[in-house]
Amino acid sequence: MGFSEVCVEHSRPTISSSALTTSISRTETVNGVHEFKITGYSLAKGLGIGRYVASDTFTVGGYSWAIYFYPDGKSPPSLEDNASYASLFIALASEGTDVRALFELTLLDQSDKGKHKVHSHFNRALESGPYTLKYRGSMWGYKRFIKRAYLDSSDYLKDDCLLIKCIVGVVKSHTEAPKVPSIPLPPSDIGEQFGQLLESKERTDVNFEVDGQIFAAHKLVLAARSPVFRAQLFGPMKEKSMQCIKIDDMEAPVFKALLHFIYWDDLPDMLELAGLNSKGASTLMAQHLLAAADRYGLERLRLLCEVKLCEDVAINTVATTLALAEQHHCFELKNVCLKFIATRENLRAVMQTEGYEYLKESCPSVLTELLEVVVRMSEHSICVSGYGSETIMDGGNLIGRRVKQRIF
Repeated sequence: MGFSEVCVEHSRPTISSSALTTSISRTETVNGVHEFKITGYSLAKGLGIGRYVASDTFTVGGYSWAIYFYPDGKSPPSLEDNASYASLFIALASEGTDVRALFELTLLDQSDKGKHKVHSHFNRALESGPYTLKYRGSMWGYKRFIKRAYLDSSDYLKDDCLLIKCIVGVVKSHTEAPKVPSIPLPPSDIGEQFGQLLESKERTDVNFEVDGQIFAAHKLVLAARSPVFRAQLFGPMKEKSMQCIKIDDMEAPVFKALLHFIYWDDLPDMLELAGLNSKGASTLMAQHLLAAADRYGLERLRLLCEVKLCEDVAINTVATTLALAEQHHCFELKNVCLKFIATRENLRAVMQTEGYEYLKESCPSVLTELLEVVVRMSEHSICVSGYGSETIMDGGNLIGRRVKQRIF
């Protein structure tokens, strides 16, 4: 009986280029640097084994971190002869699970010779990959970082100060796919169009008298932008005389700036409106405009003024700005002003200004809050300057830090 051989040839499927899709997985590090200065090193010595001086927390890759320096070592002397070494660690200071990162700890040579003591994950092969921190409080570093006897006479110590630099590289992975081509869209020009409507005064139907000047506007535009103008122009309590509405307690340049925002949706040139070329004039205009924005329910304008005032905090104006922030519930601006005033070099100078007298009279309760900020900043200064601190841990979690001041 014979056999016949049958050959079946399978051709590869034909795939058009439009059917092919691609993607790329990228793993990179998000890097950040923190420098930690320890002053009064000689006072920090003698804290005891396992006690440390901690840096302030800093953020890299969406996580908080802190540097821990143990002047007398981290572990008891019975273990690995650690008693003669100072220890240095970097720790995860926020909630996180299996956070993968690269680290570099450097004790800086302060003699300008460049002989820094560096321990680094960067720029070298890693057999097991980046270091993984399992939970908040997990650390990476060295129990035997440097011999204490050597450190005391080395170039790392200058004027009783140590300088430590830490680089953290948090490992992040994401997948990319080619973006679908899109038609470029021009930016919105609605603000410009409404602004031109204001400047042309075409079909204006309401006038305002402010500080002796007349401003023409459009009722519908004002009502659409401001709930206060809406009630004033169309509500049951609307103005009886719609020909010209008089506005008291506001200067003409401020109302002009208010109208500019309503139509253009951005801040005008403050210096041009103030008529003076100085930072103080710009700050004063922003203060008045913030009050006007709050008066007419223009939340975005109020926030824009708050941001500008945060950027322009100065000795001569900060007390008045603080009073304004308290009166108009600008919490971020208030915090910025309190921290600025509470610093040792600023407090006395601010107390000599006229604005401080106004602050005492108009917002006396803020002075109590200012005193609390001064106390907190003083306590923080004591901790960082080398007296030391003791971190309170519960199950590996950081729940508080107690300042420990040594008395001689």
